[in-house]
Amino acid sequence: MFEVVIGLEVHLALNTESKMFCSCAAESQANDANTASCPVCLGLPGSLPAINENAVEKGIMFSLALNCEIPELTQFHRKHYYYPDQPKNYQISQYDRPVGEHGSVELSNGRVIGITRCHLEEDAGRLVHPSYSDYSLVDVNRAGTALIEMVTEPELKSPEEAREFLRKIRAIAQALDISDANPEEGKMRADVNVSLHEPGTEFGTKVEIKNLNSFKSVQRSLEYEIKRQTRILEDGGKIRQDTMGWDDGGQKTYLMRTKEGEADYSYMPEPDLPPLRISKEKVEEIRSKTPELPDSKLVRYLDSGISEKDAVKISMDAKLSRFFDEVAKSYSGETQKIANWLNGDITAYLNSKQLNIDDTKLKPVNLADLLRLIDNMQISGKIAKDILEDVINGANPESIVTEKGLGQISDDSAIKEIAQKVIADNPDLVERVKANPKAINALLGLVMKESRGKANPEIVRKTLQDILG
Repeated sequence: MFEVVIGLEVHLALNTESKMFCSCAAESQANDANTASCPVCLGLPGSLPAINENAVEKGIMFSLALNCEIPELTQFHRKHYYYPDQPKNYQISQYDRPVGEHGSVELSNGRVIGITRCHLEEDAGRLVHPSYSDYSLVDVNRAGTALIEMVTEPELKSPEEAREFLRKIRAIAQALDISDANPEEGKMRADVNVSLHEPGTEFGTKVEIKNLNSFKSVQRSLEYEIKRQTRILEDGGKIRQDTMGWDDGGQKTYLMRTKEGEADYSYMPEPDLPPLRISKEKVEEIRSKTPELPDSKLVRYLDSGISEKDAVKISMDAKLSRFFDEVAKSYSGETQKIANWLNGDITAYLNSKQLNIDDTKLKPVNLADLLRLIDNMQISGKIAKDILEDVINGANPESIVTEKGLGQISDDSAIKEIAQKVIADNPDLVERVKANPKAINALLGLVMKESRGKANPEIVRKTLQDILG
């Protein structure tokens, strides 16, 4: 039985207005190809880079959130390599003086994963591969945009842990509002390193899998690579230190190239940028501006009475948690009721439309009003579900109830009249209820249907029980 060792390298695209070392707009991927570049991000002779202060601050904030130490001196280096989408033939990155190091992240199982370093760098451009063509095109709009790269210690033990770790990193980045951290948009990318060894022996030779753009791909590629390496080792073979790609269609890894070492990159201090000194006062200023993190939110939600499952889901979603907190400010009822609607019907609607909650006109105060209408028995839960889409689209729930005459019927005589009609129309069902009192729910459902969901269910049940003795 082999033990698995996994390390991750995670790239997050920072949401700065300009690129890392020039004034070109960072959000330019939707522009026409090669229209958002300048001599600096193209590396033309004589051009001089300048450090984006906002990117540095966001790098420090992210590092602090991962419990990293912030050094007094950080420095940029040139990392030399040639790719068609790297116009300079080198990347300005950080080497032995990163913006943060020696951090940690705790998983849900209590295991603490070490963070080796967090460093700032610039992104490359991108290659475009036209269908059925034997050539590729280069778009440099993305070249030079600000990235933070986070490297873990080789301490993850399974594909499931790797996937959970990435979800937590995304939640932290989104809570800090430093990155959209959306893998599908290329705002969060991961490389994984995996090796196998027998218990009690040294780590095996690691294999790297590059440019995984979804958490599912990370898990599936690791599962495949672990099986591949296991077969080789069990047959007496040796693992090569290769760089692999992931074929999502075929669900398998494939060889890209043999692994480079640090010497291949010929790191050198960036001659056009001086080292940066980070004062303790600056660090504390950034720390004081750091928003609440998911772990802290989770504790707060659990203390407020939300179930663990709901609390985890809300705390890990920055937009959902911000919305939840706003609803809680204007709704004095049970917080679990807010969670039930957010994680239930509202999430189902958002998923069906492929939206997130910020894409809608749903207002926290309107959701609070809807919950109060239910609590005050002015409408039933069914009516609330029926008008939910209108509320999500910006309508005031009280106005909808008034305009459509949807107020809940709580008048005993009115409900008794409906109940008597249902009983008269369904003699066979009445006999079943007399034989088995639990079957009364079927009669209750018919009364609710007859009242178009407006009858108070508690009064309906009591009325039926009284009539049937």
